[in-house]
Amino acid sequence: MTTASSSSPSLPASPVVQDNPAKHRFEYVSQGHHAVAIYSLEGGVITFIHTLVPEALQGQGIAKQLVLAGLASARERGLRVVPQCPVFNAYMRAHPETHDLLSDEGRKLIGL
Repeated sequence: MTTASSSSPSLPASPVVQDNPAKHRFEYVSQGHHAVAIYSLEGGVITFIHTLVPEALQGQGIAKQLVLAGLASARERGLRVVPQCPVFNAYMRAHPETHDLLSDEGRKLIGL
């Protein structure tokens, strides 16, 4: 069994999703590619508008990581969610434990 040394400066830690408030998006950067979940923030409501995962990063669960990071941030900050993005919408529709985050508009969007 071979493992990569974590002490090597040439091997960065596994990519993580980070909020980039200046660009209104959550970002995941790997292999020189950027996956993003774009949002708008107004008052106490965060609207997830669009999620983009480049072809080179597809099939690795990155869209789900972006959703989980976005929803965790909304929960931590006490924000209500509007899932305009089909990826966020589908996730929230399938996961009732996220329904408490929905704004009135968000509840309508997922059919509640």
